[in-house]
Amino acid sequence: MPALPQLAPELFLTDGGLETTLIFHDGLDLPDFAAFPLLEHDDGRAALERYYRAYLDIARRHGTGLVLETPTWRASADWGRRLGYSAAALRAVNIAAVEHLRALRTAHGHGQPAIVISGNLGPRGDGYSPTTVMTPDESAAYHSEQIRALADGGADLITALTITHVDEAIGIVRAAVEHSMPVVISFTVETDGTLPSGQPLAEAIAELDAATAAGAAYIMVNCAHPTHFAAVLDPASPALGRIRGIRANASTLSHAELDEAEELDAGDPVALAGEYRELLALLPNLTVMGGCCGTDDRHIEAIAAECAPLLPR
Repeated sequence: MPALPQLAPELFLTDGGLETTLIFHDGLDLPDFAAFPLLEHDDGRAALERYYRAYLDIARRHGTGLVLETPTWRASADWGRRLGYSAAALRAVNIAAVEHLRALRTAHGHGQPAIVISGNLGPRGDGYSPTTVMTPDESAAYHSEQIRALADGGADLITALTITHVDEAIGIVRAAVEHSMPVVISFTVETDGTLPSGQPLAEAIAELDAATAAGAAYIMVNCAHPTHFAAVLDPASPALGRIRGIRANASTLSHAELDEAEELDAGDPVALAGEYRELLALLPNLTVMGGCCGTDDRHIEAIAAECAPLLPR
């Protein structure tokens, strides 16, 4: 497998909360929180391009690397079927999502550090609740076709965001390895720092690594605020040393509270950036920083300004 540029000690930014930006800032309708159907028409593709261009500009200004996620968090079989996509149409849109970002990288990525295109997939079930629990074998079978499509489109790696239980993560890693793709697993946690399944974060990482021979390139945490998990981070823990990336929510609200909210809670971008700076002291390998629900280019700009001076260039 090719080496990933973001395994170096330099800062790599990611984009922010794609779906919340498109819904609350751009006024777009995303049934089932799915952004991938936007690739099917010119206006949707233009909206995605505007979104990604903001992060390309931030990375250029701050001289950082950049990981861009395809808008395919919901583009797996069950969710695609709910949205009227056949298996063939879903494969085509996953490939198109990667090709769209590759074209943006070619057109706008000159003269700046590495830009990495990540084929993004989400949980089979609800990202806030482990209601759809699979065995590792079931997970590998379920996610394999989407991973194959993203790989065929030319993604540099696979990133699974908002994973709620470890067996699904194990299956995703096994499927990615089978397709010779580097893979990143990003767990989400509740306000007490445990996965929605109830498992402590460090225990989940250790179990994942034991079951996959540490097959994931690194681990991330997303869709939670730093105040939800900072207290469970032990710099001396080998498992927590595997965490290289954070994509935090803007809001301190719990998953249940966010699910009920009718307005966007964008929090305080500067305060969030300060909390990322504090995470650098707790996570010795933290180099990939971005946002999740409620965050936008303002939050990533603040994180870059706060943290880029602290990491090598």
